[in-house]
Order: sequence, then structure tokens, then C-alpha cells
Amino acid sequence: MFLCSCVNTNGLVAIKIISTADGSHSLFDEDLNETYHSIHGAIQESRHVFITNGLEYVLHKNASQHISILEVGLGTGLNALLTLQYLMESPRNVSYTAVESSPLKEELLSALNYSTLLGLEDAYEGIHRAKWGSNQLLNKNFNLIKLKCRLQDLELSLSFFDLIYYDAFAPSKQAELWELPVLEKIGDAMKPGGVFVTYCATGQLKRNLKTLGFTVETLAGPPGKKEMVRGTKY
Repeated sequence: MFLCSCVNTNGLVAIKIISTADGSHSLFDEDLNETYHSIHGAIQESRHVFITNGLEYVLHKNASQHISILEVGLGTGLNALLTLQYLMESPRNVSYTAVESSPLKEELLSALNYSTLLGLEDAYEGIHRAKWGSNQLLNKNFNLIKLKCRLQDLELSLSFFDLIYYDAFAPSKQAELWELPVLEKIGDAMKPGGVFVTYCATGQLKRNLKTLGFTVETLAGPPGKKEMVRGTKY
């Protein structure tokens, strides 16, 4: 269902807000012919892939009071918002770094219904109002830094991150972000025992992760998708 749109510089509709099966919104990029989240449910997909099989898993296996997360593809901010929501009932602290090369326009972000559905209007606004390249403490245990750049151009600290949310567009749309050199950069930035989670479950991705020394798990995917991948660096 088409709800709202944003035009590109040529005056043509490029991105539309659509409604997904769980009532939450997603975006459809007409140029890429790709959605930002699953049409079978944006919130439930993000919760399944990144919170249940990523954040909860890492917090259970890692006793540290402080967890560092890197998200590749901030997009709508849904993954960051769900992470912040989860931590409201946790004594753990998170440093959340989000990389986004093409930030969405404010009129699109303000029209999405995540904050209303989750009752997190102030938190959602805080994520998107946060200044690029600056640390922002959004609540007592969630520190955010947003980086406006391509992942390929970003210098990452070695052995720094406990958890990677890999939420780039699919390999058929952004092939360069799924190739071995970029994944190697991500692996180098992860601590030993660090966890990589993504909705993508292609054979090539699994082979690339194994080449980099990851233990790879193929897990049940969210509604509408058979599989997802979790990799652990050793």
C-alpha cells in the first residue's frame, strides 16, 4: 500500500512509504526496485534478525557490561530504535555506531510509524536528530554515533566491535558491500568472539565468511524468509 513518497532531483518519485504485514512501515526504493524492510513485517523482521539472533545472543554469551555495535545501513533507524528499546530493561551499556552513505530525507523519516507503534517518539526523534560524526548519549545506556560515508571509505578500529548488524541492500543491489575485501574489513574490526548477523543467506556470503575464519550458522529466517545468517569470529 503506497502511503507517502519522496522525489529525487529530477522530480520523479524515488522512495515510497509502504505498509507491511505487521502494520509497520517500510520504504520502497524505485530506483533500486528494493524495499528497506520485509513486506511480511518490518518490525518483526528487525526484531528476529538483529535483536533476537544478534543483540540477545551476544548479551547472553558476553558478560561484559559494555557492548559495541556497528550497524551497516542505518536507513530508517528501526534497528537502532529496537536496540534502544531492548536496553531500557537492561543494565548493560551499548556504544552504537551506524554507517549510512545516503541518509533519508526528514519528511520520509517523520512519516514512518515505528515510534508511534513502539511508543518511542522521543527516542526515534533523538536518533534522527543526532548530529553526524558526534557522540550522542540518547539515554543512560545507549550512546550513538552516526557516520555519513561509504563503508568502503571508512577506517574502522581493529578488534573493536562485539556485534555487527549487516543491513545493507541485497547483494543483487549493492554487490560491492558483500564482497570479500569489505567483509574482511568488517572482520578485522570485530573482537574475537564477535558476532555478525544479517538477513542475507546466500551461499557466497557463507563461503566468504568461512574464508575469513568465521563459524557460520544458518538460522531460521523471519516470516516470509526461510533463512538468515549468523557468523562468529574466532
